[in-house]
Amino acid sequence: MITPNEDAGKDYLKGFKEGLGEHVGQIVSETTYLTSDPTIDSQMVSMRESGADVFFAEATPKFAAQALRKAAGMGWKPLIILPTVSNSVSAVLEPAGLENAVGVVTGLYLKDPTDPRWADDPAQKEFAAWMKKYQPNASPGDLFNVQGYTVAGVMAAVLKNCKDDLSRDNVIKQASNLNGLELPMLLPGIKVTTEPTNVTPIRQIQMARFDGKSWVLFGDVLSDK
Repeated sequence: MITPNEDAGKDYLKGFKEGLGEHVGQIVSETTYLTSDPTIDSQMVSMRESGADVFFAEATPKFAAQALRKAAGMGWKPLIILPTVSNSVSAVLEPAGLENAVGVVTGLYLKDPTDPRWADDPAQKEFAAWMKKYQPNASPGDLFNVQGYTVAGVMAAVLKNCKDDLSRDNVIKQASNLNGLELPMLLPGIKVTTEPTNVTPIRQIQMARFDGKSWVLFGDVLSDK
């Protein structure tokens, strides 16, 4: 696996290993990169030479795209897993070459605008209309746009719950007490939940595999509870 050599990457790696538990010994190679690095080609060669048959590219979009291109260029064909921050079709997979992303796996909590299953979904139609009106020059297939749209929906719900008290303390209180908030572009069954002792808003995910055109969901919605 590869992670950015910074605090966020180190925390991610720590959590990843804790999640593996007794299976952590199955990791055969670890490497890092700096966001100032021009490429991660040398790290990718090390990954291939390790003999790994599963490659978790816990990388930001630029480097995730590089990883997919380099793996294909070397003829290395492990099961590649991308994090949610780097699973945008238009921002990552297209720059990498869609043909190089076939079979890649990720976890989703947002509806992918490129997935035909949502073509007649009212929420998707509303999002597409919003994009056309407010961001006509942006890619409607970019999951980062869906992310921003959804985060804005969370903030709107928080402000609505504040009613007439928009003090800092009440905003924090309402943001820390979201009990199963449903938003239109979240996948079915996935809700926003926060408590004062746990402000992680998304604790569910559904696995998906890229088929060359869009992410195809499989399995059930997974939860950390």
